Amino acid sequence: MLRICSTDDVPIGEGLRITTVVPPIAIFRTETDDFYAIDDTCTHQDASLADGWLEDCWVECPLHASRFDLRTGEVDEPPAKRPVRTHVVEVKDGEVFVTLSSQAPNLPPGTTVDA
Repeated sequence: MLRICSTDDVPIGEGLRITTVVPPIAIFRTETDDFYAIDDTCTHQDASLADGWLEDCWVECPLHASRFDLRTGEVDEPPAKRPVRTHVVEVKDGEVFVTLSSQAPNLPPGTTVDA
């Protein structure tokens, strides 16, 4: 489990890109004050999901409007066809901790994971 950020670092209704892990992840804080972590890169094209629009437990990619479920990673709007990985989040004493998924990431074509 990795300490990622403070809860205060993520405004309610927004996402935060975390580049200290490879590939980057996005931490989201919903209007109901729940925290979620997913891979930050859209599976269709290289775009940061942390820059997307958050509604309930869905984030919409800022590039082509594919939507991803923060709970499962599943996509429900094209052009993306593959889900993003989700990661386990725990909040303790105002700090956000993440256990990264062991699955391979679904990166867009032409994107590589650089350690």
